[in-house]
Amino acid sequence: MQDDHFTSQAPIPPDPGTRPLGVLIGFDGSDQSTRALFYASRAAQRLGSPLTVVTAFTVPSLAYADVSLTPTVPAEAAHLAAAQDLLEEAREHLRGFPGEVDLRTAQGDAAGVLVELSAQAQLAVVGARGRGGIFGRLLGSVSSALPAHAHCPSIVVPRQYEVGTDTGAARFTPRDEHTPVMVGADGSAHSRRAVRHAVVAARTRKAPLHLLMVMSSFEDWGGASMAWLPDPELLERHRGELGAQLEADATELRTQHPDLTITCEVMVAEPVSALLERTATSQLTVLGTRGHGRVASTLLGSVSQAVLQHAEGPVMVVPPPGAEGEA
Repeated sequence: MQDDHFTSQAPIPPDPGTRPLGVLIGFDGSDQSTRALFYASRAAQRLGSPLTVVTAFTVPSLAYADVSLTPTVPAEAAHLAAAQDLLEEAREHLRGFPGEVDLRTAQGDAAGVLVELSAQAQLAVVGARGRGGIFGRLLGSVSSALPAHAHCPSIVVPRQYEVGTDTGAARFTPRDEHTPVMVGADGSAHSRRAVRHAVVAARTRKAPLHLLMVMSSFEDWGGASMAWLPDPELLERHRGELGAQLEADATELRTQHPDLTITCEVMVAEPVSALLERTATSQLTVLGTRGHGRVASTLLGSVSQAVLQHAEGPVMVVPPPGAEGEA
């Protein structure tokens, strides 16, 4: 059966019993990964899930011209020790955290390690950029690779995220914000999955939900001549039709979740700019990994990649059907 409508049953996060790692966070000691660590710890508290902190490391293949130049400590042991030192930094940051914490090292490329472990996680979190070096790829690359291949929803935490000045357990208390959870919608089955995850996010945050559909403006349609540009009246009529469809979806969701404030909007604009502008006023932006051509709100390629790298607020990317191991 095609996924033409939202399910009447309230969506829930993946079963914690089958996702024992809970909230998974990649930590490399950088300032940005520290911000992501606090975001992940608050997410774990909100979901009532364990927090799993992972530091990945790689061991380069080295050849020495003289045996006397060979280091007394094997490279693998040295890199492992450095990774363990980073985990001790994470442990210090988490002092006072009231939930369950698992700190672990893993040998391999950071993106590959996190993608593999995401099959056992409810949520994966990374910072927008990291340190790189011996600890694998730059976290900027990981923040692109993980959402594209993760087996669970992933969140990229921006540089603007504020850790706060609270101390002790209060540092990890989820924040109550009145700004909305925004989700990019384009009418596709996959974007409906993103909407369902956005509903979960809004409900757990007691926040309003805003459905945003972005149509490319006629200047962005391309073509060799003006004859290829759509008629403005036709474009506006199409926007109205899409708006009616989106409002019908919003009405259905309001019926299913009467305690949730839900609004919707169809914009004619350049998708990346429109979404980026809204990330500054949304406590979470939810996107899918694929979209519908010209209604390009949820493409992980050109649109979502740009949003992930330049967003002013946290961005969640929802994997496609099958990637989460769902029926």
